[in-house]
This record gives sequence, C-alpha cells and structure tokens, in this order.
Amino acid sequence: MKKMAVLGLGAGDLEQMPLGLYRKIQTAKKLYVRTADHPAVQALIKEGIEIESFDSIYEGHEQFEDVYEAIVRELLLNAKEEEVIYAVPGHPFVAERTVQLLVEAERNGDIEIDFLGGQSFLDDMYTAFKIDPIDGLQILDGTSLKKEEVQIRHHLIIVQVYDAFIASEVKLTLMERLADDYPVYIATAVGSKNEVIEKVPLYELDRVTTLNNLTAVYVPPVEKEEHLYRDFHYFREVIATLRGPNGCPWDQKQTHQSLKRYLIEEAYELLDAIDQDDDEHIVEELGDVLLQVMLHAQIGEDDGLFTVDDVIAAITEKMIRRHPHVFSSVDVDNEEEVIQNWEAIKQEEKGNREKQTSYFSDIPLSLPGLLYAFDIQKKAAKVGFDWSEPAPIWMKLQEEIGEFLIEAKAGSKERMQAEFGDILFVLVNLARHYDILPEMALRSTSEKFINRFNEVYSQVTEMGKQMEDVSLEEMDVIWEQSKRKYE
Repeated sequence: MKKMAVLGLGAGDLEQMPLGLYRKIQTAKKLYVRTADHPAVQALIKEGIEIESFDSIYEGHEQFEDVYEAIVRELLLNAKEEEVIYAVPGHPFVAERTVQLLVEAERNGDIEIDFLGGQSFLDDMYTAFKIDPIDGLQILDGTSLKKEEVQIRHHLIIVQVYDAFIASEVKLTLMERLADDYPVYIATAVGSKNEVIEKVPLYELDRVTTLNNLTAVYVPPVEKEEHLYRDFHYFREVIATLRGPNGCPWDQKQTHQSLKRYLIEEAYELLDAIDQDDDEHIVEELGDVLLQVMLHAQIGEDDGLFTVDDVIAAITEKMIRRHPHVFSSVDVDNEEEVIQNWEAIKQEEKGNREKQTSYFSDIPLSLPGLLYAFDIQKKAAKVGFDWSEPAPIWMKLQEEIGEFLIEAKAGSKERMQAEFGDILFVLVNLARHYDILPEMALRSTSEKFINRFNEVYSQVTEMGKQMEDVSLEEMDVIWEQSKRKYE
C-alpha cells in the first residue's frame, strides 16, 4: 500500500517551522500544498522546492466541501504512482477538512498516512488575545457557521474567514446573537512578522481589506447581561433565580395548580395579539406563554421530577415520531394522508399505555366549554358517530329550543340549564359541520359587541350625558350607526 505524509506549514513564516518538518520537505521531489497563498510556501519556492498547489480547484467548484473532496481524490490518485508529501497551513488537525477526509480514506484502507506536526495558529492566538482556553473556548468554521452552535459566553475563534463573502455570512450569523456594534477582532498571520490585528464593530466585519487564508476572527465572551437576553440558557438561569433562595416570594410559592389560571390567561392574550395582527404584541405574548412553560419546568426541576430538557426531548421525539414522512421513509401525497398517519401513530401510542377508562380520556377537562364540546364531537365523528350533513342538526336545534321553552315556562332553573346546554352543544355541532371554530366565532362576536358598545358609550359621553340618562331607543340609533363601522 502506498504511503502519504501529511504535515503542517505552521501559522506563518518559514522561520517558525520546526527543523524536522523542514528537512522532511527537503526530501520531497514535489511538495503538494492545498494553497500556495502562504508565506512559508513562497519561501520554499524561492529555495527551489517544486510546489504543486490545488488553488485552481477552488475556481471550479462553488461549495468548499466539493473543493476538499476533489483535492483528496487527486492526492489519492497521485499516491498510487509516487510518494506524496502533502502540506497544509497551520497544523494538520486544526481546521483542515482535507485532512479529515484523508483520515476517512485511511480508515477505509485506501492509503497509509504519516501525520507530521506543525505549529497551529491557535497558540499565537492565545498569546495575542491573552486567552486561557480553560476559561471556555470555542473554535468554529466560518464557512459553515450556525448560530445554534455559537456559545457567546465563551472565547470564540472563527477560522477560515477567507474573504469578504465568508466574513459577511459570519457577520450576519453573529448579529443574530450579538449587538450590531459588538467589538470583534480580525487577526491575520498571527505570530508572524506580517501579523495584523484589527478591532472593529461587528457590522464592519466584512469591510476590512486584510482578509485571506491566514485570517481568523476572535469574538470576546459576552459579559454584559443585556447581551445575553437572547440566550435561552440565560433565560433558564433567570427563572431558576426567581425560584431560588434569594428570588421572588411570589415565584417561590407557585405550584403547578396555582399557575393553571395564568397559563390560560396568557394563551388567550396571545390569541388577542394574533387577531390584532400585531407582531410586536405577538412576540410579547409568546414570551409570557413561554414564561409559564419555564415556570412549570422549574417547579419540576425543583421537585427533582423533570427539567425543561426533558420537556424539549419529549416534544422533539414526538414530532420526529409523528412525522415519518419528513424524518423517515414514509411517503404521503397530501394533507389528508398526513393527518391519517398522525392519528394512526397516536392510536399506536395509546395502545402502548395503560388501558383508557374512556374513549375521550385524552381530551383535557380544563378546556373552555365550547372547545371541549367541539373536540368531543370531533373525536366521536372519527368512528362514524355523526350526522353526514347539517340539515338534521338544524332540526335538532329547533327541537332543543322547544324543550328549553317548555322548561322556561315551568320555571325549573336546573332543567333550563340542562336544556340550554343542549342548545349550545347542537350549535357547536353546526359550527363543526360548517368548518367554523365556535370558540373563535364567539370571541369575534364578543369583540365586535365591545367595539359597538364603546361607540355608543363614546357618543353618549360626548353629548354630556350618562348612559343611565339615555333611553334604549336612543342608544339603539347609535348602535345601528356603529354597525356600519364595525361589521
């Protein structure tokens, strides 16, 4: 099996290269380098070393991964004919994707490789910025930076910031977690005689002219609390503090039971914000709903029963399990098939639990009345217990109204309540057949009533009168006028 030697050129000048690596290069008939754009490579060319770079491959591919795979294919092909010595910037195992691909090839038995050292730029970065990595350090690839990976409370070094395009992508990603003017450092050729370190506000990251293959970006850890307000883990710490020994007395005494009413209230306030189509209000109300979730999760953690991590894991697992058409190999053609699969999976899950005491056991008793009735009817309809069209439901409504009037004449409050409930139940059934959500319909009508009544109240007040001093007929005139304004 052919052998290949892979070594690191160091972080900058040829003078920084260890003597052993330099002597190994001297034995090469030809030195393959990922890029010739490196100070040590230029010095080696002047010393007469034959260099073959892969810079031209970059021009033929749009994705970096395709570039690296093409380089490795050519190296493996050449290794069948000759001994290959391949040199990369810095250290072979620091931010070098081609080396990782070669490691995979070695594991597959395609090549045998001797990995030789090289000075990593990281040592010089530690010195330049006085970083102790034990305090928390994260090294990320600028060509594939994801905001979810960024730990803003750690020292952050972003490598492979080759050009303005990559710097722009890095900037936009960081700006999702940090303030636009957050200070960052652009470090090029650190540790060499050509070292350049420039401090800039984040929004100017892609506007500097010193970006090249020796450039890295250093982001200091966040220290100001206001910079952590977007961080979920910090939010979790805030809730834990509120519930902790030195926290808020109100938060400390809350239980799952005591918080129930607030969750319902916040959910309805969110619905109001959605109905108002007010994005800023939606953000605020979503935060209030999330607060309730976090408080319940913190109570679970305080009691040693569960944490918010368990909550997230449970819903993540459920979403993946119930969407096999997205996360697995199940094929669906339309929304109806998605719903059928969802229900089939739910039934299978129920079969794995204890036997239910009621067909409706999974419908929460604490739902608002109209929504509770709607869900009961919807579930009964799934097994065929339903009218096929609304006409007989209208007849049933007339029947229930007649029964209510009989009880009203008899004066039985208890029977009147029961019959009135029957009327509401039939009305919910009608709404369901017409694909109307009764809860939303009633809320919409209530809001319309509020708007119209406020118009009446406003006009009466402008007349210098009290509502009690105005006849119903006068109010009705204003009411009819308001109807045209609030349809």
